[in-house]
Amino acid sequence: MSLKILRNPIDSGAENPDDATIENISKFEGKKVILRGWVQNIRSSGKIAFLQLRDGTGTIQCVAAPNDVGEAKFEHLKTLSLESSLVIQGSVKKDDRSKIGFEIILNDIEIIYKTEDWPIGKKEHGVAFLMENRHLWLRSSKQVALLRVRAEIVRAIRDYFDGRGFYLVDSPILTPNACEGTSTLFETPYFDSKAYLTQSGQLYAEASAMALSKVYCFGPTFRAEKSKTRRHLAEFWMVEPEVAFMDLKGDMDLAEDFVEYVVQRTIRNRAYELSILERDLSVLKNVKKPFPRIRYEEAIDILLKKDKPAKFGDDFGGDEETVISEQFDRPVMIHRYPKHIKAFYMKEDPEDSRLCLCVDVIAPEGVGEIIGGSQREENLEILRKKIEEHKLPPAAFDWYMDLRKYGSVPHAGFGLGLERTVGWITGVPHVRETAPFPRMMDKIYP
Repeated sequence: MSLKILRNPIDSGAENPDDATIENISKFEGKKVILRGWVQNIRSSGKIAFLQLRDGTGTIQCVAAPNDVGEAKFEHLKTLSLESSLVIQGSVKKDDRSKIGFEIILNDIEIIYKTEDWPIGKKEHGVAFLMENRHLWLRSSKQVALLRVRAEIVRAIRDYFDGRGFYLVDSPILTPNACEGTSTLFETPYFDSKAYLTQSGQLYAEASAMALSKVYCFGPTFRAEKSKTRRHLAEFWMVEPEVAFMDLKGDMDLAEDFVEYVVQRTIRNRAYELSILERDLSVLKNVKKPFPRIRYEEAIDILLKKDKPAKFGDDFGGDEETVISEQFDRPVMIHRYPKHIKAFYMKEDPEDSRLCLCVDVIAPEGVGEIIGGSQREENLEILRKKIEEHKLPPAAFDWYMDLRKYGSVPHAGFGLGLERTVGWITGVPHVRETAPFPRMMDKIYP
């Protein structure tokens, strides 16, 4: 049954049939193409078989008949199970009933591998089973859609900053010190000393901003939080822009513009995948500037009016953030939190010494904080005092304080967590589905 289409593509009438994918199949209407992929579903009705073929870019229906592919191949095709791999050749035909507007009339097939006993069939499985088989669960239609949306968000993030004069800098993953305290660090031996998996690339981005003015880092970060909530991972990706000569207002303007760009581009370019995920786009379409901006004290007032206990000095958890966000139809920016509940590097508010010049962006629908940012403390003596107050080892921050000794300037930045943002845009109920292989307190396999 072997064909030569893997090695020597048949002259199919297309300019280059190997360029065909399901995603770009409309370019080949009325022509013959070759596709390589996996069986997502197959059914037969008399002398016709209907194959749902997945190639990584999409899924398309292929129609097979004995007169077109031969009786032997037709019978073999009908025996294929889910996730069997094959190569097909066929003619692209317009079909208004199809979700993508086309189907393929098969002319020939080559079966690469026939799968037996596919563990994840059509029946319902619990989350525990699916997570243990995450390497296979990824192939399901909703998980594929999630991965495509995630990839689109990553491209949007990079394009946004690359197109606005930012330079990408790579912050190290192994660090000698903490960015936001030591209680949630993963410690690891490092030759004759010890190191930590980074919580954030921010401190190194600050150093890079003093060289390049506008920078961003984008990579994995780690938090050893003993948390099992639907919003937390032990390993997640974060993008962190840092800009010299920027204050809190400029930081908030940047965050607002950035979030709008990423959301609107994603729903424009990945509407089909979001429909597979059954995402209600009405909320996302409201993500347009300006975002409401409220002070921390105003957020406290909102909680009290909703009969939620709150007082000055309290930090906000998921429940509080949800109540606050429900009062708005788009993300809300809460700024100027009490300084004692925020990180040491945040600049004190010159108009109120209790507060710091910081902002959290709270997404709607119970998602919570997707951005945390601030104007950084640029004064050497104040920064040294804050390091002592937070009981951090001063020697580990000598290099960081050098940034204030030599050419210090006002500067600001923020961090956006990728997985939580993907969860918000896709509407999935748990952040574990937004990473290909999530790492949680009780999850490190596979």
